[in-house]
Formats: sequence, structure tokens, C-alpha cells
Amino acid sequence: MKTITIVSILVLSSFSSYADVSQTRRVDSVTGAKTWEIQVDGVFFSLTQLLPDQVRAFYVNRGFTLAQIEPYASSCVYMTVLRNDNAPGVIHYVSGNWPVSVNGRHYELVPVNQWVERLSGSGVKKSAVIAFRWAQFPPEQEYRPGGDWNQGMLSMGLSAGSLFDITAKWDVAGKEYRARLKEVQCAE
Repeated sequence: MKTITIVSILVLSSFSSYADVSQTRRVDSVTGAKTWEIQVDGVFFSLTQLLPDQVRAFYVNRGFTLAQIEPYASSCVYMTVLRNDNAPGVIHYVSGNWPVSVNGRHYELVPVNQWVERLSGSGVKKSAVIAFRWAQFPPEQEYRPGGDWNQGMLSMGLSAGSLFDITAKWDVAGKEYRARLKEVQCAE
């Protein structure tokens, strides 16, 4: 009888830790934008769809023309949040190491510096490019436990309506951790 009880406790504890890492999805009642979020090993990670019209309006108000910002606005952009609530130490990430997969094919995120080069070459004013850069999710950062965090825009480089999985990776003192969001959908 004791063996069954111990096994039951082990099974139940594995289910409860699984429940701690399940992702949730919310829908904004006004815009219809969807958010996917997950908390793993004390780190919160979320992606919220930015509708192409939201991205266009944001950047036109910072000096871009519609034609200049269109490639970015239609590249599947998310408001991205990564927060160290209570990881076992300072987390460090490089978003260029976050794999994106669509139907089993792996893609790399479009690097911020690639967007900056592309936009700079299209005649965008320097002040607008600076505003663009500052609105992006930092390509590399460290966050301390206790709620240190950041947010910013992140381009997936995918077409409207695409479904993808993304794995955020970070390390604490050299030990790698991961949080995977599944079946995230690009805004249409």
C-alpha cells in the first residue's frame, strides 16, 4: 500500500509541475489581438500580436512613411516581454538564439540590426531609425531576480496568419533554461 501511495504522490507532483509550465492564451476584447504567455523556472515570457495597422500608426507617428515601414509592419510583429520573477539568479539571453519553427522547419528571427540597415537604406530620417531601434526588444540583455524585465517589438519575419512555435532560451550562470510557446499565430 505504501508503494502505491509513493507512486501516486510522484505522479501527482509531476502533473502539478507540468501545469506550472503550461502556456495560456488571451484575446483582447477591443482589438482582437492574441497573447501567448508562459512561466518557466521563475521567468515569464509572452508574445502579444501587434496588428499591422498598429505598427504602421506607431511608426508613421515617428517619422516613417507608410511605404518605408510596410515591410516591417507586415513581418509578423509581437510585443515581447521577458521578466525574471524568481529565477535562481541573473538571467542572460540572446534573442538571436531563439529558434522559431513552422511545420517542423526552423527559422531565425529577423535581427534588429538587419531591420535598421534596411530602413536606413530606404531614406528614413535618422531620428525615425533611432525611434525604431529603441522600440525593439533588446537583442541581448540580463535581468535580475525580483521582477527585472523589458518589453519591445520583435519581428518573426513570417507572413500574416502563419502558425509557429518559438523557444526563448536564457542562462543562469551558464546553465541553459527554455520556455516554449506553441501554435502562436501571426496577426492577419
